[in-house]
Amino acid sequence: MSDAVAAGPGGERMVILGRLAAPWGLKGWIRVHSYTDPPAAILDHPVWHLSGSGGRWEAVRVVEGRRHGTGRDVVVALEGVATPEEARRVASRDVGLPRAELPAPAPGEYYWDDLVGCRVVTEADVELGVVTHFHDFPAAPVMAVRGTDRERWVPLVPRHLKQVDLDARRVVVDWDPEF
Repeated sequence: MSDAVAAGPGGERMVILGRLAAPWGLKGWIRVHSYTDPPAAILDHPVWHLSGSGGRWEAVRVVEGRRHGTGRDVVVALEGVATPEEARRVASRDVGLPRAELPAPAPGEYYWDDLVGCRVVTEADVELGVVTHFHDFPAAPVMAVRGTDRERWVPLVPRHLKQVDLDARRVVVDWDPEF
């Protein structure tokens, strides 16, 4: 699941860009599963906010980072994290940024969190439900659409995603409503 929306300090909208995974190496580095495209774009932000208990967010400075492997992972050194034990303490936390700190998407591109809550209809105007969250799979990200009867997973690929109207909060997809 990715790109959920949460409230940050002062109630601002936070966009989840990744998730801290496991310690990497002996110097406190940590592996991060990036939800950004490209994955290394998460490193463009020198200060991250880490999710905490009670919906609180903690700012942390990225000291150094780089792409790791061929997948969606990066590895980073975070300020104040110098051992594998300290890295384990921050593992499994979401990495977020206030929405206002993110650049405007290019035409035809969207932040996943902008789609959460949008109505989803087929090209024949059959109502499928509302976007609730996303799954980031290797083949393609998938949009979870909760309808009155069930949840559908629609791949976020041009073949299926036909139109997005953020003003109307409506997404049109080429998808069989029976699937």
